[in-house]
Amino acid sequence: MVQINWTFQAQSDLKSIAEYIGKDSKKYARLQIIKLRNRTKILYTQIYSGKSVPEINHPNIRELIEGNYRIIYKILNNQRVDILTVYHSARNLKAENL
Repeated sequence: MVQINWTFQAQSDLKSIAEYIGKDSKKYARLQIIKLRNRTKILYTQIYSGKSVPEINHPNIRELIEGNYRIIYKILNNQRVDILTVYHSARNLKAENL
């Protein structure tokens, strides 16, 4: 089974998302974080299920989409995936932010 590692940056992104949504609703903040985490479960069995990130153009850096969020991850090998960041799709993704 593949190991999914949430980097410090990705964990920080989740916290920021929860805090932002939580200003209006703690319940929906929790639900959004659950959805984002659950979306990555497909990586346990299908690490290439995400599409390539156009801004990066690297075969091992891919993304999953969940609602308005882009979950950017890197395939290190067939046994490990690092979640690099979680980005709102309205924001511009820059390679140096990864």
